[in-house]
Amino acid sequence: MKSYKTWIFVTFGLVIVVVGLLIGGILSFYSAGYTVEGSSGIVVMLLLSLVLVGLLTAIVLVSLLMKDQKKRGKDAAHAFPALERIDDEMKKNPPLPYDKVSLEEFCNEFRNFSAGELGLYYSIDDIRRFIAGLAVSHILILQGMSGTGKTSLAYAFGKFIERDSTIIPIQPMWKERTDLLGYYNEFSKRFNETQFLETIYQANWRNDMFVTILDEMNIARVEYYFAEFLSLMEIPSNSRYLEIISSTSIHDPVKMKNGQIKLPDNIWFIGTANNDDSTFAISDKVYDRSMVLNLDHKAEAFTVDNWRHIRMNAYDFQKMARQAMAEYRLRYKYKNKLERLDLYMQDTFRLSFGNRINRQIEEYTSVYVACGGDELEALDDILSKKVFRKLVGGNSLYLKRKSGELLDKLDELFGQNKMVLCKEIILRLVR
Repeated sequence: MKSYKTWIFVTFGLVIVVVGLLIGGILSFYSAGYTVEGSSGIVVMLLLSLVLVGLLTAIVLVSLLMKDQKKRGKDAAHAFPALERIDDEMKKNPPLPYDKVSLEEFCNEFRNFSAGELGLYYSIDDIRRFIAGLAVSHILILQGMSGTGKTSLAYAFGKFIERDSTIIPIQPMWKERTDLLGYYNEFSKRFNETQFLETIYQANWRNDMFVTILDEMNIARVEYYFAEFLSLMEIPSNSRYLEIISSTSIHDPVKMKNGQIKLPDNIWFIGTANNDDSTFAISDKVYDRSMVLNLDHKAEAFTVDNWRHIRMNAYDFQKMARQAMAEYRLRYKYKNKLERLDLYMQDTFRLSFGNRINRQIEEYTSVYVACGGDELEALDDILSKKVFRKLVGGNSLYLKRKSGELLDKLDELFGQNKMVLCKEIILRLVR
């Protein structure tokens, strides 16, 4: 733009100078007593000079215009410079080999690495819940009091698998998918690429486990800005595509087809949630599609002599999870107890487990056991989050009246001094 203004001023200046010379010359000739016939040659020369200056100026301006249009066309063709840089980087750097471990080893090594490398301490139960949660759903919610290590846990996992987690600080005014993915700028002819988009795109190049942290996810309404992802996670992985841009170009990034990028099966979204007056309540729609880990208190410090990274192939991790679901199927006696509890909850509180929750219960308990945990402890954990959590917001007087009967039902089905987490929720609600 500056070059245009400069040349416009120069052009006007030259025109004024030439016209001034023309007029001045004519006046001088007349004042000196020259006739029109005698001065006609000089007038013609001045006119030719004016035409020449005009032509030269026009040529320069046209050249500048063509050069600028060419540059704009080049910029418009390369609308995704950050994604193209990822293409170049991935082509130059081949993937590193992955480690082979069991789910139980994976949990133990992660706990030791967090403590030894980062000074972050978690109980083995919380680590098992974290890994089992990742095995069941690609959306995991970490909730609890401030300072209990919610963000740190997801961050540590990225360090552990040598694929750093991407931290996305959620903003209070976020309402749309563009807040996460970015948008196309018509003026610059470029897409406003975000870290969130770059991580999804990068995951299309590798089989690593990619983690995106939605930090303080409920400072805005999750079901607004994250709605598309909640829906996509419900369909088969080979059909999950995000429309990024409506137009296409031969210069589009390698992994973008027809303006779309695949939402791959090797990316997980981990949200941290606080429950206070500054945040929104997370809806049942979000909770039902997610796994939840409550971090209510810090674990005690412990000493670790040796620790290491584990490079985990996402598809190996999912394969181990499937094998665990086949090998450690929920035992019939617990399936029967769950059916009886489901009928009781329907009759008494009009709460039903539903197909999704039943599937999550069976998958979660299987993987938790493969991680070295106890089957009944896994049931207690997931029932407290998926079923008994739904009593929150109900008729408190009715719940208080029925609480003793509900506690007795848990004892009858699962035994005395069992289902501690479920009972804690019930007692907390009736206080």
